[in-house]
Amino acid sequence: MIHFDNVTKKYSDEEAVVLDGITFVVEPNEFVSIVGHSGAGKTTLLKMLLAQEKPTGGSVFLESVDVHSLKKHELNQLRRRMGTVFQDFKLLPDKTVFENISFAMEASGKTDEEIESDVPYVLELVGLDQKGWRFPSQLSGGEKQRVAIARAIVNQPDVLIADEPTGNLDPLHTYDIVQILKKINDLGTTVLLTTHNKGVIDSLERRVLTMENGKIIRDDKEGKYIL
Repeated sequence: MIHFDNVTKKYSDEEAVVLDGITFVVEPNEFVSIVGHSGAGKTTLLKMLLAQEKPTGGSVFLESVDVHSLKKHELNQLRRRMGTVFQDFKLLPDKTVFENISFAMEASGKTDEEIESDVPYVLELVGLDQKGWRFPSQLSGGEKQRVAIARAIVNQPDVLIADEPTGNLDPLHTYDIVQILKKINDLGTTVLLTTHNKGVIDSLERRVLTMENGKIIRDDKEGKYIL
């Protein structure tokens, strides 16, 4: 489904290589964690898939499509197949939980009927079905991240990209978020997760790619956090 083919990224001749010959494949419905120290290249790798950064060399494919060969309108369509979750939530503070999620559906052209049907479903999926009319300021950090996940999956993406989604959370909320990500994966969505959290990786028992200095140095099918 996802194929990085000898991808290299260097911002200038004077700077170090950020990604160095990255090659791997992610199959449909896989859950893959990407680990490594700060600066290892994890976030840059995800930006390559979203076409927010262009490779210096190599190619990135979603299915058979080279994501960096697309025109702007084609790229927008491709990005709708990928939901994104970040460490800092990125919620709209003046909109309720329901409105934050429905805003993502409106932006993709969904009807009022689809919004009224799908938003309650994803709220229930992430355990917030009783908090749809609260504002982000009325939520805990873990609840805010649940809203961000609901927003990312409400348009039924093929891939969920989660970049350090538990970085600001305590252990209890971290556990809850990981369980939600596993549930989403079990429902058929491919998940790419970056994290520094050893406990998260060890509890998942899923595939782990370990990065160091822009290279993949380990690829373990049911891996642990080893650095």
